Amino acid sequence: MLYFCKNNFEMITVIPDTPDHVAAFKASGEVTKEDFENLVLPHVEAKVKVFDELNYLLLLNTDVDNFTFGAWIQDVLLGLKNLTKWNRIAIVTDQKGVQNFTDIFSVLMPGEVKSYPCSDLANALFWCANGNEKDD
Repeated sequence: MLYFCKNNFEMITVIPDTPDHVAAFKASGEVTKEDFENLVLPHVEAKVKVFDELNYLLLLNTDVDNFTFGAWIQDVLLGLKNLTKWNRIAIVTDQKGVQNFTDIFSVLMPGEVKSYPCSDLANALFWCANGNEKDD
């Protein structure tokens, strides 16, 4: 599974070949409200329905400025709707500001929240699925 932190695709896609109990997404280019409504929300709702918890990974291949206002609103609604179901959240990005925000935000969220650099995607996915990190 190879994912790079820069590309020309514009949208959110599901990352294939991940454990069944993990909702894993890659955001690239402009991310819109429709991306959340048509893909993220139904995918997350299906995971919560089956597993009664949410393990969520977001590979952020785009600048946060590329999220439209509607996308941010949908992201907030996703968080609020599933507030008691959050188990583990991994944010994978090379943007230091997003990593810092994620680390600070982690104290406010139920469940565990961690940020990882793009080069550590495999470890982020392993942690999100298992709650511990790979032994090197």
